[in-house]
Amino acid sequence: MHSTFGPSRLVRLLGAWTPVEADRSGMDFAERTSLWIGPLDAIRLQSAQQPVRPRPASAARGPAARSQAIAALDEDVQRVRGVLAKAIAQDPLALANLKPSDPDFGYAPFRQRHLELQRQMEQMLTALRDHVRQKVAGRSPRLRPLAELDAALEDVLAVREQKLLPTAAALLERRFHQLRHAHAKAQAADTPDDPAQWARPGGWLHAFGEDWRQALLAELELRLEPVAGLLDALRNEHEHTP
Repeated sequence: MHSTFGPSRLVRLLGAWTPVEADRSGMDFAERTSLWIGPLDAIRLQSAQQPVRPRPASAARGPAARSQAIAALDEDVQRVRGVLAKAIAQDPLALANLKPSDPDFGYAPFRQRHLELQRQMEQMLTALRDHVRQKVAGRSPRLRPLAELDAALEDVLAVREQKLLPTAAALLERRFHQLRHAHAKAQAADTPDDPAQWARPGGWLHAFGEDWRQALLAELELRLEPVAGLLDALRNEHEHTP
């Protein structure tokens, strides 16, 4: 599992494009996270961490069976990641049947596609996380408390996540206008501006498209981190179980 709580790739990307004032509170990760959790949430999380009585093994627990279970979960994760990555790779302008030269060209297709992809990620990754959680709890009585804690954390932090993730879309829109303005400013007055060149390598729209896709891929990986943590825990137990 991850050993540090440094900024995610998504935060680093957005911060590089739109610098923000650094946090001067002096609080560490745990202290900042505590501000997101109310008293009732804290009680629920504490309850989820209580030890549980082991249940009888319901399936073969030999090394081969455990390896197959982990491999199957890995395949599930890679399949979902591949479907979402393929969706992110699609061109929002092509999907909207728009061209840069169209009179009504603007950020709208990217905004709409971003919202669609976020909904798709929410739907698919919520189901995947629940699936992995159930498999981990069923395969390992010792990891069942971790799965229960993950379920509690998912519910507790869901509201906070819904408030924070739209910020990425707003910052990407700002990036779009920033690059478009920089292009217009650098355009020589006596040189006609050809919108057909914008989306080609070296053009401002091509650069934005790359940034937009990288940000969405980073958001995908951020959303996948809890699933990766559960799998890491299961894999680590397998490696240390005879």
